[in-house]
Amino acid sequence: MTVTLLLLGVLAAFGGWWLVRQGIVSRPWLETGPLEEASPRGAVALPAAKLGLGVFIGVASALMALLLSAYAMRMTLPDWSPPPQPRLLWVNTAVLVLASLALQRALRAAQEGDRKGARSGLLAGGAAGLAFLVGQLAAWRELAVAGYLPANNPADAFFYLITAVHGLHLLGGLVALGRTEARLRQGVPDDRLRLSLELCATYWHFLLLVWIVLFFTLSFAPSFDWLVALCTAPFR
Repeated sequence: MTVTLLLLGVLAAFGGWWLVRQGIVSRPWLETGPLEEASPRGAVALPAAKLGLGVFIGVASALMALLLSAYAMRMTLPDWSPPPQPRLLWVNTAVLVLASLALQRALRAAQEGDRKGARSGLLAGGAAGLAFLVGQLAAWRELAVAGYLPANNPADAFFYLITAVHGLHLLGGLVALGRTEARLRQGVPDDRLRLSLELCATYWHFLLLVWIVLFFTLSFAPSFDWLVALCTAPFR
């Protein structure tokens, strides 16, 4: 499926860039320094939390790719009638961009030892993330009032399903932000704070990237007949 490969390619590029930044492709046998500082058997000391986040992002990416593949295949059937996209989704997208930028600012502040700036960026990111969820619920309400309900049409059901899955992932991100903010108030050491903020920022950049792909698909895919034909060609 072209849609699946496209999404996986974009997210794989994101994951590869992130892993390179973590030094996963470094060659420890070329490093100089005391022998006792070297990792056992030349292993790269990647924190378990970063590795766990990478695995989770991979699983979430596969889930989103499957959803988009099913969406593309279902579009070809005659009963497909996509709902109008609320303009509020554009506002929600901008809010999610602000959340991602705020968390990147928090991470940079933490790297510079500015705990106050890190906390303000963290709170701003959390507030923007919460505003995004409220905006998504408002978009649902707008469609429901207009008569576009999951039981009415497969396209309506897909819209609610895809946005709900993304919203649940974002809700999990808000929980992580809350835990990081609590650690910050408790005076967690700087290295642990930087790690927590790096994980949060990375996850929210991932959520933003996924939402842009989903929003683009939900808003414009119905007009791409050539893309639908290409995606479904192997199944004809």
